[in-house]
Formats: sequence, C-alpha cells, structure tokens
Amino acid sequence: MSSTLIKCFNVAKTVSVVAFKSLLTTPRSQLPAWSQAAVGSLQKCGVHTTAPVRHERLMEFFDDPKHWSENEVKVGRAWRPDELRIKSNKELHQLWYILLKERNMLLTMEHECDDKMEIFPNPERIDKVKISMENLETVVRERNRAYHLLETGETGERPQKQMHNAFGLRCTYKSCEHVLPPFMNTKWIKSRNLGYGGRAVHKFLLKYREKLYNVKRKAKNRSRNEVMMILRRNPHFDIELLKRKYSDVDIEKLRRTDKARGHFVPKVDG
Repeated sequence: MSSTLIKCFNVAKTVSVVAFKSLLTTPRSQLPAWSQAAVGSLQKCGVHTTAPVRHERLMEFFDDPKHWSENEVKVGRAWRPDELRIKSNKELHQLWYILLKERNMLLTMEHECDDKMEIFPNPERIDKVKISMENLETVVRERNRAYHLLETGETGERPQKQMHNAFGLRCTYKSCEHVLPPFMNTKWIKSRNLGYGGRAVHKFLLKYREKLYNVKRKAKNRSRNEVMMILRRNPHFDIELLKRKYSDVDIEKLRRTDKARGHFVPKVDG
C-alpha cells in the first residue's frame, strides 16, 4: 500500500472523529440542522453524554449561605435507636442518604474553615451525624439478624472467634470466603498466622499485664481515697449511697480506720 493511500485513510479517519465529537457536543436544539441519517445513526448507537454539572448541585456540599458568618447554628440532637426502630426500611434508606449528604457537607465546611482560618460553627454537628448513622446501622443489623434467624435459623453475619494475634493479645477474627480450602491456601496460612511466641513477645506480655494491673490498682486507690475523704468530712453520710457508687470499696472496713474518722471534738451537754 502506497504512502499516499495511507495518508488519505488517516485524514478520513480524523475527519470522521472530529465530526462525531462535534455531533456529541451540539445542543439538542440544533440537532435538526444535521442530516436525518446522522441523527438516526446516533440514536441507534445508544450513545449517552454526561449532562453538565449545575452550580446548584455543587452548592449542596456547602452549608446555607446565611450560616457562613454565624458563630453558632441551632441544631437538634442525634437520632436515637428507639426512634429509628419504628421507621420502615424505605424511610431508613432515605434517612441514610440524608445523613450522608449532611456529613459530606459538614466535612467540606470544616475543611473550608480550616483553610481560611475561621471558626467552624458547632463542630459537634459532625459527631451527632456520626452517632445517628451508627444507630441506623445498628437498627438495620438488628432487622437483618432477625430476618435470617426466622428464615434460616442463623444470624446471617460473618462467623467470628477470639484468637491471639502476633503480640499475644486476644482479638476478634472474622472469617471470610475463599476460593481454595484452608489446607491448600498457603498464602492465607502465611498471612493469617495468628500464633505468637518468642522471648520478646513474652516480655511484652509481662509488661502489658503489669501496666493493666497498675491502672486497676490506681483506680481502686483513688476510689478508696475519695470515700475516705467523704467520711472524714461528713461522718453521717448515707452509707448505702456510697456502696452503690463505690461498689469496689469495702466501706465497713474503711469506716473503722483512723484516717476515715477524722478529728472531731465530742459534744458535751452542759
């Protein structure tokens, strides 16, 4: 094939691509100006073009403009599980996307305020939205579990069990599906080797248990000192109330100590 013929084919291909692109970018009102054959062939191909993004849709990522200069925005509380349990699945599905859009908007506004070094009004709104979404997921999980228990007798959730990780700490391992059985999947065996051992691991566990014991001991001593100060300042304080609040402290034994009695001058009837 000669070079002239190749150049002709390339020019024809370029012209057809440019014409097709111009057809796609042409507004619908100007389509009748094209030939009926071109428009019909385009419709038969089923080509779909992306609609232009409107400015109003992008503004959904931002808060109401009247709140931009405010230091405080009045908001309500988070959704409670009891309130979500009385709603239907369709309402929960709609509420989930409303909360998702609200969370995206709040994160966008927080990032914008950080860039401009301004105060983000009511940052606790993000926490309220997250709590609402967590409660909604809890309600949906309860319904799924009840449905699977009724239909199949199983929860329908991924099976899980307690195992020791590489540091010797107990963790929850959730099972997942694999193409190969466990004894053939050597890659999974190497990556999920949850056994532990070695001198360094045992030394770490010893230090870790010592730390947990010290935290528990300090908390118990702190509660004991609080009870002792209350009894020293108020000898006639309600003992039952102290026992309910400080259940880990031996109140009766602490009352007999000298530090809890205090120094009081007895009253003498004269």
